[in-house]
Amino acid sequence: MFVMAAQMDPKTTELVGIAAAVAGHCQPCFAYHYREAVRLGVSVEEIQAAVELARAVRGSGDRHMDEFAMRQMAGASRPNKSADPT
Repeated sequence: MFVMAAQMDPKTTELVGIAAAVAGHCQPCFAYHYREAVRLGVSVEEIQAAVELARAVRGSGDRHMDEFAMRQMAGASRPNKSADPT
């Protein structure tokens, strides 16, 4: 168990796991956390709320990345050395 997860109740831990799996596009992670959440008695509505929150977060990040890429290609901003992963 992760240190931070030890500070949350098991149902919350699984809901966070579900949201992280959706945001991170990890199908095996989602399947695992979904099964655990159901086993713990998490409601379908709670699971749906976690999924919707993750989708909103993921969508925001996707939109910002799309806009950034378009600005870069249009020459609207110069490459940021601090953003260079190399």
